[in-house]
Amino acid sequence: MRRCILTILSVMLVFLFNQPVRAEVNLTASQIKEINQLRQEAFTAAENGNFAAAEGYWSQLIELLPDNPVGWSNRGNYRVIQDKLSDAIADFNKAIDLAPNAPDAYLNRGIAYERAGMWENAIASYQRVLEINPNDAVAYNNLGNATGGLGKWSDAIAFYHKAIELKPNFAFARVNYALALYQTGEKDKAIIEMRNIIRKYPQFADVRAALTAVLWVDGKPGEAESNWVAVMGLDGRYQDLDWVENIRRWPPLMVAALDKFLSLK
Repeated sequence: MRRCILTILSVMLVFLFNQPVRAEVNLTASQIKEINQLRQEAFTAAENGNFAAAEGYWSQLIELLPDNPVGWSNRGNYRVIQDKLSDAIADFNKAIDLAPNAPDAYLNRGIAYERAGMWENAIASYQRVLEINPNDAVAYNNLGNATGGLGKWSDAIAFYHKAIELKPNFAFARVNYALALYQTGEKDKAIIEMRNIIRKYPQFADVRAALTAVLWVDGKPGEAESNWVAVMGLDGRYQDLDWVENIRRWPPLMVAALDKFLSLK
């Protein structure tokens, strides 16, 4: 489902697929009906986790509306999810060519660059989003992610903090901020932030897994185990260290802390 997709990417892909076509130049009533049906089918396929099918529906929509940047950007999103990163970036570039002042394709392209480990390219894409919309909290969060990819964790903290200032209820920015604090040695501050997030979002598996790891390393096994029980009831992927390191992309010290916990399970 879409919520899970966002969790995996630790970002917020921008999808624009469920807006019905009412009238476009040179389209017949039959074509408009077909386009709206394809969009609904793409939506349904994605909700069912069939991303290849969703990509296919968007390819059909692109054939019908080749000058509409929405189709290119959305197909690119489903290609990112399937790790077809080169193809996804090409789609986002086409969307940008068609609508150079719209921020969404730049944001999504940045995500694709991140997945490919192309940190500088990702940073440039997010900076372009902020040139268009200086108050885009998601761009600041993602800029923190890409900057962290370069190992510049103090800079990442500043970007996460800015995202939180702009959108105080942005839970992913808050947990990313806490993880980065831990990476830079601010352990106590990180733990306080994690506890505060859990009070507000008790079903947030990511922060409970993080708190499990840091409490275990901090010599508090009982509380760590208690949080881990909650994690396993919410999202079993945190048992997979490779997923945590390379898909969720926790900072290195956080990954090491979770490794210590998992190694003794």
